[in-house]
Amino acid sequence: MKIHFWGVRGSIPTPASPSCIKSKISAIIEQITAEDIGSNESREKFLAGLPPWLFGTVGGNSPCVSVSFDNDDECIVFDCGSGLRELGMAQAGASKKISRYHVFLSHFHWDHIQGIPFFGPGYNPTVKMDFYSPAGNLKKILDGQMVNPYFPVTFDVMGSKKTFHYMDKDIEILGCNVSMKKMNHPGDSYAYCVTENGKRFIYATDTELTSGDFLKNDENTAFFKDADMIVIDCQYTLGEAIDKYNWGHSAFSLAVDFSANWNIKHMVLFHHDPTYDDHKLYGILQSAKWYLERMNLKGIELTLAYEGLEISI
Repeated sequence: MKIHFWGVRGSIPTPASPSCIKSKISAIIEQITAEDIGSNESREKFLAGLPPWLFGTVGGNSPCVSVSFDNDDECIVFDCGSGLRELGMAQAGASKKISRYHVFLSHFHWDHIQGIPFFGPGYNPTVKMDFYSPAGNLKKILDGQMVNPYFPVTFDVMGSKKTFHYMDKDIEILGCNVSMKKMNHPGDSYAYCVTENGKRFIYATDTELTSGDFLKNDENTAFFKDADMIVIDCQYTLGEAIDKYNWGHSAFSLAVDFSANWNIKHMVLFHHDPTYDDHKLYGILQSAKWYLERMNLKGIELTLAYEGLEISI
């Protein structure tokens, strides 16, 4: 399965500010020498050697992650933040179109549903959209953000064929199993696990990890143990997590401990704080790697989620 990241920011979309762009340009100019611009080859080498926080960006769109499978015109989508619009725009230029989207919603805070009205394929009557959630009244909830005076057209104007599924147990779709688990977040949030051919991917955004998540009971073990990859809420540093206790988000160090506790092979830091710039986010990744080494935790790969990242497992 291929996991693609369309939106990775938490709480609210966060476009890069003019001052941030100017700072990056200034920092790059300070490093350039005459030899670096002497030829196309030297320019490419110089750019390739820049740190990722300078040459590129993590992105400012709110959460949306897709999971696709070989030779399939259907895909799974987790959450519908503003990153969903990016998925729709990518589809507009794709040679092979997705005809059916299986959309799983972790919860209904605005940063996780605000992309729906701007999802181009959702207006195509030949496209099917299946929405899944453990919450009841799913259609009514999604209708609620597209009503006057909040939006000029209603949800029903989107011409795709929409079906709403109340999820109260594991389901089988696209040759894989999808299970769910309620996590600790104000108003509740659900993590999802996709299992295909023995490979297991977990999407666990918007969760404030507690001691109960580390317990080696049957429920936790069945859901988390030995997963190949987890996309997990790492919005805060430890100090911020303490200051913002019960806000529903986790510190990156606690997420590392959690992944080690469950022998998860690959952890992706996700749901980035809207106040963090690229430099701080890549600094957090380095701190997480340092923490992993300092605590002598073996066998975990760490990746910072950014828009456009694609990982195969």
